[in-house]
Amino acid sequence: MTKDLIRRYGRGDLHFITFSCYRRLPLLSSARAKNTFVRILDEVRDSCGVPLVGYAVMPEHVHLLIGEPARGTPSTVMQVLKQRVSRRLRRRKKRRVGQLELGFEGGEELPARFWQRRFFDFNVWSLKKRIEKLEYMHLNPVKRGLVVHPGEWAWSSCSFYSRRKLGLIRIDPVK
Repeated sequence: MTKDLIRRYGRGDLHFITFSCYRRLPLLSSARAKNTFVRILDEVRDSCGVPLVGYAVMPEHVHLLIGEPARGTPSTVMQVLKQRVSRRLRRRKKRRVGQLELGFEGGEELPARFWQRRFFDFNVWSLKKRIEKLEYMHLNPVKRGLVVHPGEWAWSSCSFYSRRKLGLIRIDPVK
């Protein structure tokens, strides 16, 4: 499967990227975990110089719509992002409080890994595809029954596009 994976970089396209938590476990189910992810996404966006056109953070996966980074490739951006999120969330989860060690979401132990190894990358080259991908990611929380209206999901770029209201992170819309 992975031997046939072809990544197309350097064309100036947007990239619709989807990646999942290890075994699709809901490792991003808490508000704290999603907020941490978004803060790190903002840090990585700035350090790599990657335009963030859209995003949606779900309990067990993430959708991003990004431009080509000023430094590196979308693959290197994903590597940095996934490593930083994993390290930050796993480090916090392992802290001890008094005599008790807090487990992960309901007391169970953390899995061996935080993320699935690969990510899906689809080149977006037209306005029609860009709108399609933004609508898809913004409607994802509604389809999953997490909210009634896409704008209610705090961990997506929907509020920016529907109301031009700054959400948790700055959005870089393509002109």
